[in-house]
Parts: sequence; C-alpha cells; structure tokens
Amino acid sequence: ADCQLLTGPRVAWNQSESNFNRTLQSTRDQAWDSFTAFWAHVGNTEIVIGITVVAVALVWWRTRRWWFAVIPAIAVSLQAAIFVAATIVTARPRPDVPHLDPAPPTSSYPSGHVGASVALYTSFAIMATTIERTWLRRTVIAVCSVIPVLVAYARLYRGMHHLSDVVVGAINGLLCAGLAA
Repeated sequence: ADCQLLTGPRVAWNQSESNFNRTLQSTRDQAWDSFTAFWAHVGNTEIVIGITVVAVALVWWRTRRWWFAVIPAIAVSLQAAIFVAATIVTARPRPDVPHLDPAPPTSSYPSGHVGASVALYTSFAIMATTIERTWLRRTVIAVCSVIPVLVAYARLYRGMHHLSDVVVGAINGLLCAGLAA
C-alpha cells in the first residue's frame, strides 16, 4: 500500500507528460522541424561554450573587470556539474515519441540544453542590468529572456525531453546564474 501511494502519482504524471509529448509530435511539420532544429542547436554544448568564451573575453576586454566577465562561465560550469550529477543519478529515458535529434549519451532528466541556455542567457540578462542606455538594456534583457524559451520549446517539440526535464533544467540554469552573479 505504501509503495502504491508513492508510485501512483508518479505514474499519472508520467502519463500526462507522455500525452503532452504525443500532442507536440502531432503538430510537427517541415517548417516547424526546421525552426526548432535551429533553436535546439543554439542549446548545444559546443555552441553554449563558444558563446560563453567569446562573451567572457569581450566583457573582460571592454570592462577590465574579470570578476564581472566570468559570471557566464561560472553559471554555465556550475549548471553543467549539477546537470551531469543529476542525469547520472536519475537515468530517465527520453520520451516515447520519434526523436528528431540524435540523443546525447546523457539521460532525459534534466534538460542540459535548457539548463545551459538558461544559465548563459540569464547571466547575460543579469549583466545587462548595468547597461546605462534604457532602450539597449531592455532590448538585451528581452532577447536574453526569449532565447532559452525557444530552446526549451525546440527540445520538447523534437521529442528529446519530457516537460518536467525542461522545467528542472530551467530551474537549474536560473539558480546557477543567480549564484554566479
């Protein structure tokens, strides 16, 4: 009976997440496949690392404040460490729908693409609060807020993650960006 109490809600949750994944799968078409392929790629490890390195170098060069420049590197690194530990412990399988991307060797939970994107672009948004020109500050923060949402949607649409994988990945990224700042 105790085991039923614990597994019952989890089974219902897994079923609703599977239904959500199947619903997204039913909306697939060539245009959205292409659109989401781009945004899923934006969250790839090599892209996030490349953007992080370039951003750190540019901010350090422009501000001469290394402690400010390394915020994105700390956020992305911390997120990655937590992501790797969590994915090893959970080993959650990917959704039971056709995948539009090759599956990385990690498990589905949490989403590393989303965690890395949120950590990177949230750290940029936090750093952007120091921009003096109001229109530029608001524009940078808005763009940095939208990119991780597009990455998250792409990973769901492409069948690579359950909704809870994406939510926990986003929380991981947010917390790591906040800690880094």
